[in-house]
Amino acid sequence: MIIWITSNIGTITAAAGILAIAVTAFVIILKDKKKGKSSCGCNCAHCAMAGSCHKTK
Repeated sequence: MIIWITSNIGTITAAAGILAIAVTAFVIILKDKKKGKSSCGCNCAHCAMAGSCHKTK
């Protein structure tokens, strides 16, 4: 088992890094959604989906 880990340490490290980035992005998106922030970040006046994307308060 140790031999397999040492021979694949580069792949394991890269996969762990990509997983960490994906989890961080997911957590940030969830926090922003709870705060009510929009995910698009652009001008909704020119968007065809402006009426259905954001609910009016």
